[in-house]
Amino acid sequence: MGSTSAHNHPEGVGRRDLIKRSAALGLITVPTMSFLSACATGGGGGSDKETKAAGAEKTEKNPLGVKQGAPLEAFIFKGGLGDQYAKDAEADFKATYGAEVKHTGTQQVGPKLTPRFAGGNPPDVIDNSGADHLDMNKLSTQGQLQDLGQLLDAPSLDDPAKKVRDTIHPSTIEKGKHGDTFDVLYYAFTIYGTWYSQKLLESKGWAYPKTLDEMVTLCGEIKKAGIAPWTYAGKFPYYVHFNLFAQIAKIGGMEGWIAIDNLEPNAWTKNDGVKQVVEHYEELAAKKYFLEGSQGLTHIQSQTAWNKGKAVFIPNGSWVENEAAPTTPADFGMAVGPLFDGSGDKMPHGTLRAEPSEPYLVSAKGKNPAGGMELLRIMLSKKHAQNFATKVKSLTCVMDATAGMTLSPGLASASKVFKDAGTNLISLQLQEWYPALTDEKIGGLTGQLLAGELKAAEWIKKTQEECDKVAKDSSVAKFKRTA
Repeated sequence: MGSTSAHNHPEGVGRRDLIKRSAALGLITVPTMSFLSACATGGGGGSDKETKAAGAEKTEKNPLGVKQGAPLEAFIFKGGLGDQYAKDAEADFKATYGAEVKHTGTQQVGPKLTPRFAGGNPPDVIDNSGADHLDMNKLSTQGQLQDLGQLLDAPSLDDPAKKVRDTIHPSTIEKGKHGDTFDVLYYAFTIYGTWYSQKLLESKGWAYPKTLDEMVTLCGEIKKAGIAPWTYAGKFPYYVHFNLFAQIAKIGGMEGWIAIDNLEPNAWTKNDGVKQVVEHYEELAAKKYFLEGSQGLTHIQSQTAWNKGKAVFIPNGSWVENEAAPTTPADFGMAVGPLFDGSGDKMPHGTLRAEPSEPYLVSAKGKNPAGGMELLRIMLSKKHAQNFATKVKSLTCVMDATAGMTLSPGLASASKVFKDAGTNLISLQLQEWYPALTDEKIGGLTGQLLAGELKAAEWIKKTQEECDKVAKDSSVAKFKRTA
């Protein structure tokens, strides 16, 4: 999942679920949230499957029983996060176990590995990101994914008195389960929201708006100053959904959004949050508050226009700081703000969409599953969580790993809004479960809405119709969430 350069999606391909996108942000401690397992299908094979690696004896120093000198193969998605952070962890593995590590960095995880899983020769550890990722539901059901319960129960590298499970964010464990089996480790964490230049806002005396109405008013001032208020990736309009969907959940409440995720009849048409939010976007379009030509831009082109000060706001995820780095001015002051308030909101001011991302798998039928899990244990140390933050301006699922570090501007801002949100976090599944629906069908409608070619009422009606079609289509696997 993820994408390519965080994404360089081959231009023109651009669909795919960004939700697990090579993304990133991490965590300051917050109380447990109820996150749905990423993919609510039946369990992987057996709960306490022992690794089949011709293992060594398990000791305090080697709790997973990694065989000294046994080679390890790692297959890492090389997108906006690159793969150097993984190579750095592999170097520590190599030094500890005297083992060769074969490393492949690629954007074609699925096409390259599907035949290897079928042939019984999968690599040991995989970062399953990008547009062309493997189907984790299917692999889990086939018993191809290593139960990572042993990893959770192993002592952490930093403090042997603490288990790994006590060092990572609870939502990471919740999201990584198929049934009762934890077999996917989401290593990163993404903050979604409205991104802007702190320097630009301050230089003009503008404040980040708290409400949808304040946003419309500010857009008027911005336009008068000769700058476009907004830009977006018109070629991939589902980028707008990062904000639009979460904004609906904030106003209409999670119960209303869960009905949308579950493809329930009238879930869109009966939700007051939908009406408020879609009418807001209709108004922005009618008043020409989007940068002219945005509908023809890729994600990279829209980010570049934003970096050059042609537009003030852009909807995006926290991978944007790393991805847009080549064109970001040194004093830009990249920042992200929380969702806006509407009227009668079910969730309070400061609510944020934030989700685990970047799924790592260990192959149950690989040659060295114990080694695969040990590499993840190394990656979950503070040393490597901090290395990830430094190298890719993103955080991991390791709680408090960046305490005391000097963070890049975007990451510092994302950390702050995350901390301020407390437990008021939104997690969405529609785009993850039904990407063709959200990215192509609803994305097409959103493109028309933002170009001023479709009214809000029509967008809502047609979006409901598209969801009803998927709900009735028996060829599409369905998932259900309760929280």
